[in-house]
Amino acid sequence: MSRVPPLNALRCFEAVARLGSVTRAANELHLTHAAVSQQVKGLEHQLGMVLFERQGRGIEVTGDGRVYAEQVRQLLDDLGEATRRLQARPRRNELVFATFPSFATHWLLPRLPRFRALHPEYRIRIQTSLDFQDLRQGMVDIGVRMGEGQWDGLTALRLFQDDVLLVAAPGYNGGQLPRSLDEALTQPLLHTEETWLHWGETAGLGEAAPNRGISVNDSNVVLEALRLGQALALERRSLVQAALNEGRLVQLSPVTAPYPYAYWLVWPERAESADKQERFSAWIQAEVATYLAALEAPTPA
Repeated sequence: MSRVPPLNALRCFEAVARLGSVTRAANELHLTHAAVSQQVKGLEHQLGMVLFERQGRGIEVTGDGRVYAEQVRQLLDDLGEATRRLQARPRRNELVFATFPSFATHWLLPRLPRFRALHPEYRIRIQTSLDFQDLRQGMVDIGVRMGEGQWDGLTALRLFQDDVLLVAAPGYNGGQLPRSLDEALTQPLLHTEETWLHWGETAGLGEAAPNRGISVNDSNVVLEALRLGQALALERRSLVQAALNEGRLVQLSPVTAPYPYAYWLVWPERAESADKQERFSAWIQAEVATYLAALEAPTPA
């Protein structure tokens, strides 16, 4: 006979121990009072020990029962998480892509219809986070990161190096845009620590951030402030180039600086994802080549 009690019995026991009531446990589990009571009694019989002390119409968990309930609760939580991870694994006809929100919104999404037209067999699922997602857990097929290209357990392919520039909405300050770098630096300026450090040094301004500067850790916040005309901003070209092309933003200074981290395409070596990874890799490399060629093309007079 198996030493592991039935799952239904453990669920009923944990709920009664946590809620202190068979009735409340039955309501939570959508079972009858009699069914929950029977499961708990059957568990006590299988274990050969008393888990609850009956006091009139009420019950109280024993010391042994309390310890067991904590362990069972953790096991049920672990089982739930394991089930969630299993269900989250990419299906054969599904491509799951992970990256950070700004890249997904401003670089990937405008180009993604071309991948869907090329590979209509795939259902696309995009997962975004400001933190690095662990692609080794089997829930993501492929992703884009910024860094130095070395991540344990992942293959990394360098896509391109970004640069940083000073931009504003054309309607900022009623359309009266700064006419010099010195004037620009008297205005509210949004940036991240990385963008200011390298751009400021290139502009000969040193490492000290401007007094009117606001440091933000999410480029989407920076770009929304730009759209609202609330500030100037130092931002990565990959996120603002489309807006510059369309006239929704203007570049205020010819000074640019390399962003310290490149974009990398990364993926775990996994046989069931190999075809998807190969197709997405080929597509995004072609998109990067087109993007970089457009940046190098001469600007019309």
